[in-house]
Amino acid sequence: MTGQTHSHYLALPQSGKGAGVLVLHAWWGLNDFFRDFCDRLAQEGFVALAPDLFSGRVARTIEEAERLNSQLNEAEDMPPLVLSAYEELRKHATGDDLGTIGFSFGAYWARWLAQEKPQSIRAVTIFYSDGWNVQQSNAAYLGHFAETDPYMSEEDKKQLEDSLKALNRPTTFFTYPGTGHWFMENDRPDAYNPHAARLAWERTIAFLHEQLEGISDPPTMSSTS
Repeated sequence: MTGQTHSHYLALPQSGKGAGVLVLHAWWGLNDFFRDFCDRLAQEGFVALAPDLFSGRVARTIEEAERLNSQLNEAEDMPPLVLSAYEELRKHATGDDLGTIGFSFGAYWARWLAQEKPQSIRAVTIFYSDGWNVQQSNAAYLGHFAETDPYMSEEDKKQLEDSLKALNRPTTFFTYPGTGHWFMENDRPDAYNPHAARLAWERTIAFLHEQLEGISDPPTMSSTS
């Protein structure tokens, strides 16, 4: 079951129940890729909800995304939207432990939510995150990063990883050779890398099962592909 309201997209597994995962989109807005990503999570047994953080506006080019984001007041606009989506997800999810997945722009808010709601957010997955500031949470962290990324330097990535580990958070970061920013998104033909995207997906699903459902013996992970 899937459905979209003016404020979010919800995908339910066939059973109608499952662990909840909040998906926070990149600076393009809530486009078809992120809705499809929720559908794929539902096929794996998760309840997936993606809030529309841009009120229906979608960018197709970098220039459009830059203009769209320049119109935002993130500090004021984003927290109530993310928190509202979190509460909506809790209505549909089984159990109190939730996961969140953020892409670039959304990755910052995925980490933010883990800090705001430490009693619930147990698994944070970030794709090519920007920014590195962190505070204490109760989550485990999985990160997927591009080898060449103008938006996230190797130094920033290391600082983020070190900061999380300094807070005693379980943290596993992967760097995917031959990739750039947006390598996961199949609607970005200039950046999409099928091999890296498939591997990142498999690692994400194993991570979510392990953290949210207590499934043991996830697939073996290595630090590069």
